[in-house]
Amino acid sequence: MSIYAADKLISQARQLAAEYRRTMGKPLPGISNEIALHDAIRLLKLTPVDASVGGYDAVDPARDGLRIQIKSRTIFDESKTGQRIGQIKAEQPWDSVVLVLMDDNYEPYEIYEADRDDLLEFMEKSSSSRAKRGALSVARFKMIGRLAWSRDEGLAPELWDNQTG
Repeated sequence: MSIYAADKLISQARQLAAEYRRTMGKPLPGISNEIALHDAIRLLKLTPVDASVGGYDAVDPARDGLRIQIKSRTIFDESKTGQRIGQIKAEQPWDSVVLVLMDDNYEPYEIYEADRDDLLEFMEKSSSSRAKRGALSVARFKMIGRLAWSRDEGLAPELWDNQTG
């Protein structure tokens, strides 16, 4: 499948997911993660790995093959607090986690990245049983991590400077 075909399919998936939610009143299961995976790989210039590889979804060739786990969260109502991301599995191999935040049209507006050591340190020190299991809120992930990409600014130069040009 060509890149164009994948981009076109993802565009159609965005439209379908948004319309499904408006019509049915609930999100279409599993689609936000697929869209976020595609967006993170495209926007951060990552290389996808085979689905059978456990623990991470892509590698960053510009950073010596850094293994990156990709998570997503679609924010339908920004006034609601306590929104969570999928569980981070500490026992699996990965170097960092990327969180793709999407709006109600399933379009990415921010991507954050947090290093393994920083995430594991928080999980170990936390008094929350949820955090110890690797279930973090979006707000906590943003505090631990750093902004890697935004819709308004593109790639964060201090993190991704080696990929510009």
